[in-house]
Amino acid sequence: MAVVSPIGLVAPINHSHKVWEDPGFIKWRKRNAHVPLRSHDTVEGSLRYWYDRSKVDFLNSNLATWDDDAVSGALESAAFWVKGLPFVKSLSGHWKFFLAPSPESVPVSFYDIAFDDSDWQALPVPSNWQMHGFDRPIYTNVVYPFPINPPYVPSDNPTGCYRKTFRIPTEWKGRRILLHFEAVDSAFFVWVNGVLIGYSQDSRLPAEFEITDCCYPCDSSKENILAVQVLRWSDGSYLEDQDHWWLSGIHRDVLLLSKPQVFITDYFFKSTLDKNLVTADVQVEVKLDISNNFEDATLARLTMEATLYDNTWWYACGNNEGKVDLSSYDALHLNLRSPSIGSDGFHCYIFEGTLERPKLWSSENPNLYTLVLVLKDASGDILDCESCQIGIRQISKAPKQMLVNGLPVVIRGVNRHEHHPRTGKTNLEACMIKDLVLMKQNNINAVRNSHYPQHPRWYELCDLFGLYMIDEANIETHGFDLSSKFKHPTLEPSWATSMLDRVISMVERDKNHACIIAWSLGNESGYGPNHSAMAGWIREKDPSRLLHYEGGGSMTSSTDIVCPMYMRVWDILKIAKDPSENRPLILCEYSHAMGNSSGNIHKYWEAIDRTFGLQGGFIWDWVDQALLKMDSDGQKHWAYGGDFGDTPNDLNFCLNGLTWPDRTPHPALHEVKYVYQPIKVALTENTVKITNAQFFDTTQAIEFSWHLLGDGCSLGCGILDLPIILPQESYIIELESSPWHSLWKTCSAREIFLTITGTLRHPTRWAKDGHVLASTQLSLSTKDDSIPHVIRSINNTNLISEHVDDTITVRKQNWQIKINTQTGTIESWKVGDCSLINQGIIPCLWRAPTDNDKGGGPSSYFCRWKDALLDNLIFLTDACSIRELSNNMVQVKTVYLGVPKDQNTDHESENPSHILCRVDVDYCIHESGDVIIDYKIKPKDDLPPLPRVGVVFHIEKSLDHVTWYGRGPFECYPDRKEGAHVGIYGSNVRDLHVPYIAPVECSGRADVRWVAFQNSNGFGLYASIYGTSPPMQMSASFYGTAELETATHNHYLVERDDIEVHLDHKHMGVGGDDSWSPSVHDEYLVHPLPFSFSMRLCSIYPSTSSQDIYRSQISQ
Repeated sequence: MAVVSPIGLVAPINHSHKVWEDPGFIKWRKRNAHVPLRSHDTVEGSLRYWYDRSKVDFLNSNLATWDDDAVSGALESAAFWVKGLPFVKSLSGHWKFFLAPSPESVPVSFYDIAFDDSDWQALPVPSNWQMHGFDRPIYTNVVYPFPINPPYVPSDNPTGCYRKTFRIPTEWKGRRILLHFEAVDSAFFVWVNGVLIGYSQDSRLPAEFEITDCCYPCDSSKENILAVQVLRWSDGSYLEDQDHWWLSGIHRDVLLLSKPQVFITDYFFKSTLDKNLVTADVQVEVKLDISNNFEDATLARLTMEATLYDNTWWYACGNNEGKVDLSSYDALHLNLRSPSIGSDGFHCYIFEGTLERPKLWSSENPNLYTLVLVLKDASGDILDCESCQIGIRQISKAPKQMLVNGLPVVIRGVNRHEHHPRTGKTNLEACMIKDLVLMKQNNINAVRNSHYPQHPRWYELCDLFGLYMIDEANIETHGFDLSSKFKHPTLEPSWATSMLDRVISMVERDKNHACIIAWSLGNESGYGPNHSAMAGWIREKDPSRLLHYEGGGSMTSSTDIVCPMYMRVWDILKIAKDPSENRPLILCEYSHAMGNSSGNIHKYWEAIDRTFGLQGGFIWDWVDQALLKMDSDGQKHWAYGGDFGDTPNDLNFCLNGLTWPDRTPHPALHEVKYVYQPIKVALTENTVKITNAQFFDTTQAIEFSWHLLGDGCSLGCGILDLPIILPQESYIIELESSPWHSLWKTCSAREIFLTITGTLRHPTRWAKDGHVLASTQLSLSTKDDSIPHVIRSINNTNLISEHVDDTITVRKQNWQIKINTQTGTIESWKVGDCSLINQGIIPCLWRAPTDNDKGGGPSSYFCRWKDALLDNLIFLTDACSIRELSNNMVQVKTVYLGVPKDQNTDHESENPSHILCRVDVDYCIHESGDVIIDYKIKPKDDLPPLPRVGVVFHIEKSLDHVTWYGRGPFECYPDRKEGAHVGIYGSNVRDLHVPYIAPVECSGRADVRWVAFQNSNGFGLYASIYGTSPPMQMSASFYGTAELETATHNHYLVERDDIEVHLDHKHMGVGGDDSWSPSVHDEYLVHPLPFSFSMRLCSIYPSTSSQDIYRSQISQ
C-alpha cells in the first residue's frame, strides 16, 4: 500500500526519498497548531472540569514518586488529565512495541490490520523506550550524538514500531474524529487501519490528524488498529541539540477527540488594561473548522457565545462543591462582532467586552477566570463548547524595565528541563506539582522552559500557582559551534520553514496562558535571518508579550530583553549603567549549580537589588538530570553521561540542579531561598529596617517574629507586632524601643545575633501556615576581641610526662596524650578507655576538587594546583623539640616542610626549591587537659590560590555525634553562607555528608567557633578557635578527601574505619558564576600569604557543656 503526497511521499517501507532527512518536509496531513481542545458537552461541565483541575495544593506534591511506581503513575496522570471530558479519550496504556535498528528494517507491513504482533513486547505509552530497556539513553551538552552532516542522520537509526487497538464510543456517532499526539521524539508516521494518516516532527509539540474517514463506525464489531513508526533521528534532531538526555518515543499522551461537523478549532484571548488598571477591555478571536459537506445556510444560523466566569468564588464553595451552580459566577458576557472569513480560510468570530475592576493575575496573586465559548445550532442546542483558564494582566516595557501590571517585578527565576529519573521526559501530575511547590516555597517566582515547550498541564499549573514564565521554542543548534564546515541553520534558507513552524506552533498552543510573560526563540542557535523572521512573526501575532533570545550576544534586535548567560556581576552592572541601552537586563542563565556550587550568588543579588535596569535572572538549573540505573549488584543508583555505554557523552555535566533527581533540595537551595526572599531586613546603627520587596502584596498575610541569641544560646523570642507594610515600602524599628533591647543590653555574651523571621499566617496553595517566607540574622554586637583567652588552671595535681623511645606520653588522672617525637604531632588521645584521636593532627592545603575547581581547562584551579604539585603534597617533619615548662604545661614545637611526594628526600631543608610550604606548630598541653595549638603557615608566594589552609586529623568512628557553634544547619562555604544562620547545631556524621551524585568536597560548615565530637556515652573531643583567630571552616566525614576525589559516583564511596576531620583557618569559596572557567571571586580566594591561627582542643565528658568550655576561655 502506498499513499502519495504532493511531493511523492510513499509509505516508508518502500521509498527512495527519506523525508526525515528533508528540512523542507516537516509535516504531512497534520492539522494547524491551535490551543488545547476539550470538547465539553455543557457549560456546567466545562466549569466543573476546571474546578476539579484547580483543586491542587502542596498536599498533592506528597504523591510524587520517583521510582518504578512512576511508570503506572504516568498512566494514571494521563487518564486524570482527560477526566470529565466526554468527547476526549486517552489512548494511554500498554501498546505493542518492536524496536528495529533502522527505518529500513522495520517489520514488513507492520501497520496492516492483519499483521500478527503477538510476539511483540508491551510498552507503556506515554514513555521513552530507552527507560524500558530498549536502546540506550545518550547525554550530551553541545556535541551531537552523531556526526554533523545536515540534513542527513545515521543509517543506524533506531526505529520504534507501535500498535494499539481502540474503539470509537457509541456516543460519538456522526461526529468527526481527531487523533492527537501531545509529543513524539523525534519524527513519526502514523497509520489507522492500514491507511497512512500523516507525518510529523518536533519532539515537544503536538501533532493532530483527522481520522474520521479511516475509522470503523462506532457500532462496528471491529477494533481500529493504530500503528506508529517513530524514528530516533531525523533532520529535526539538528534543531534539538539541547543540554539534556536524548530519549525517544511517544513520551506524552495520545488522545482521541470527537467534534461535531463544525467546531471551535482555535481561539485567542486578549486583554488591555487602562492606565489606572481598573478597567480591562477584553477580546476573543474564535476560529471554526467546518467540514466540506456543511451547508452555508446552516452555518449562517449558528450562534456563538463567550463568557468569563470568576474563579475566585469557587474556593468559597467548601464542602458544598457538588451542590453549587458554578455557572452562577459569571463575570462578563462578551459581545459578538460580525463573523468573518479569516486570511487562513477559517470562519472567525470576534467577541469584545469591558470588565470593571478585574482581579489581576500576577505571581503574587494568580487570579484566574474561566473563559467558556459555546457554539449553538439554530435551535439553541450546544454543538460545541471549549474553555480555558485565563488571567488578566499587562506586560509592557519602560526604559530599562519590564513591567507586569505597571510594576517592574523582579525575576527570581530558575531554568527547568522536563526530567524524571525513572520516566525520562514523561510527566506526572504530582511531580510537576512537587516542582512548583518547592519553587514557591523557596521564593522562586519565575521559570524558563529550557529549552522547549513543555507539557500542557505545566502551563495550567503555573497559571494556578503563580509563576512567571518564558516559553521557549524547541530550537537549539549548539553543536554547530564546533563545526567549521557547516553554518548554523538560522543562516540557511532551507531551515527557515522548520524553524518558523516551531515558533508558530508554540505560540498557537500556549497563547492563552497568563503565566507567559515572554516568548523565546530558542537557545544557543547562533543568530541570523531565520531568527529575524521568527521574531517578526511573533511581534505581529502577539505584541502583548516581550520577546527573548540570547543568541548573537543577547542584545540583538530580536530580543526585548538583554538576556546574557553567565555574565559576571561587574559586566551586568556596566550594561545597566549604559545610557544607550534601554532594555532591562534579565540573566537567562546564571549561577551554574553543578555539584557543590552556587557560590557568589549573593553578589548578583546585591547588584540586582541596588541597580536600576537589572531585573533578575534564571538559575541554571532546577534538577540534577540523572537517571535511575540498576547496578551489577542489583541496586539502583543515579546515572549520568557514559553510564549507559553512551558515546559521545558529557559525563556529569547533566548534574547542575538545585535538587537531586527526586527533588530533595541541595544545600544551595537554602541560599537561593535567602537571596530570593521577598522581605528584606537591614541593620543600621540605631534601627532595624524591614522592607516589603513584594510588588502587589502587603504584609497582612505575614507574621513577624524575633529571636535573640547570645553565644548561640536563646536569650528570648517573641511575636513582632508591626503595622501592615505596603508593597515596596519599609518599616523602621528603633533599637531602643525594640522588645529585645533590654535583653541585648544586659547580656554578657560575646556575640549577640538577632533573627527576624516572616511566616505565613494562613495556608496557601503552595505551603501550610507557619511556612518560613523570609528569615534574616543580624549581628547586634561583638565583645572586644582583644580580651585575652585564659585557660583556667587546676592546682591540685601535676601533669605526668613519660618519654619512651619516640613517644612522649602526657597524662593526668583519666586522660592521656601521646606525641610522636619523629612526626612532632599527637598520635593518640584517650579519655579513660575511650580513644579520641587515632591519627595525628597535620597541616592540610588540599581538598577534593569540585566541578567548578575543574572548570577552565589549563587555567582551572585544579590544573594550576596540579601543576604546582599541591595534589601530591606531603608534610615532612624538619624539627621537633619537647620541653616541660612547669608542672602543669608541656610544650612541643614542630617544623613541617610541605614537599611534593615524588620529590621527597632526607634533606629537604637543603633543597629549598622543593619546599612549597613551611609550617611552624607550637603545642601547649595544659594540666586542665587543654591543648593549645598555634600555627604559622608560610606557603611559597608563587603558588596559585590554595584550596584550604588548616589541619586534618582522624578521630574514633564512635565519635559520630557532632555539635557545633557556627553557621548551619546545612552545608555552607565562605561564598555561600548568607542563608545559613549562626547557632548551635547537632548532627550525626553520616548526615553531614552531602551525597552529590559525582563526589566532591562537601559537608563543610562555615564560621565555626567550636565543635564537639562525642560518642553515645557523651565522651569525646572539643575543638575551638583560640586567641584572636577568626571562626573556622569545619567538616567531618566517614569519607576521606582521597576517596571523594577518586570516586566517580556517590554510591561507590566506602566508609572509613574512622572520621576525617578538617578544621580550616581559610577555605576557598566554591564559586558558581559558571563551571567552565575559574569563577571564585577574589575575596573568597586563599592567596598564598603567611597565615597564623590558633585552636584549642580538649576532652569532653558526659557532664561537660561545650558552651561552658568555650566561655571558660574568656577572661571573667
